[in-house]
Amino acid sequence: MLRLALFAACACLIALAPISAQAQAYQCRIGQVPTAAPHITPTGPPRNVPATSYVLALSWSPEFCHFRKDDKQHWRQCSGRAGRFGFIVHGLWPQNPRGDPQYCRKPAAPTSHDIAKNLCVIPSVRLLAHEWARHGSCMAKRPATYFKITRILWNSLRWPDFDHLSRRDGLTAGMIRQTFAAANPYWEPDHIGLKLNEKGWLEEMRLCYGLDYMPTHCDSGSFGPPDDKAAKIWRGL
Repeated sequence: MLRLALFAACACLIALAPISAQAQAYQCRIGQVPTAAPHITPTGPPRNVPATSYVLALSWSPEFCHFRKDDKQHWRQCSGRAGRFGFIVHGLWPQNPRGDPQYCRKPAAPTSHDIAKNLCVIPSVRLLAHEWARHGSCMAKRPATYFKITRILWNSLRWPDFDHLSRRDGLTAGMIRQTFAAANPYWEPDHIGLKLNEKGWLEEMRLCYGLDYMPTHCDSGSFGPPDDKAAKIWRGL
């Protein structure tokens, strides 16, 4: 039933999304794919509780890569050799106000096939493995299922031109939310969380979903800064 709800919700979102708003998509070259995912050591205790909602966390690559262009650990995302990225998926996170589900089972590692299918969405093999181990293990029995859900949600989104948005005078968190919501039917500004760094630069957008995989209002933890908070978007120049 959960998967049927996901497909029904996203089919509706995709059908009504304006195709012309895909200006965010840059370039991606998969290149050589590792044959195995790295081992992931848990960073916290297992917490096998039911999800009450979901967050799709999207990292803004130009800001993330600002000081990481020569970091070998992040070469695929940041060096330019695998292409240029705007937003990428940080992860799909099940939520619960009593403590978010994590490390729910000892998972099988993503296969080379799983890795190859997702490197243009999550351009880091270590991040792919980490997100599956910590979050995906609480949503699915197999990595392929978790990442398929993630891609369906990702592919339902349509992107306004964030490069153009970055040039607007007096940019605020609310203006970023309103611009994204205007490009995506069913999305409202209070469904869209943001993470800004201490200097006000956009680091991440956090999209809030209910258990039916339809957009819902974010709680205070996911929503982030208020709408009147000044914001900046680094364009990678």
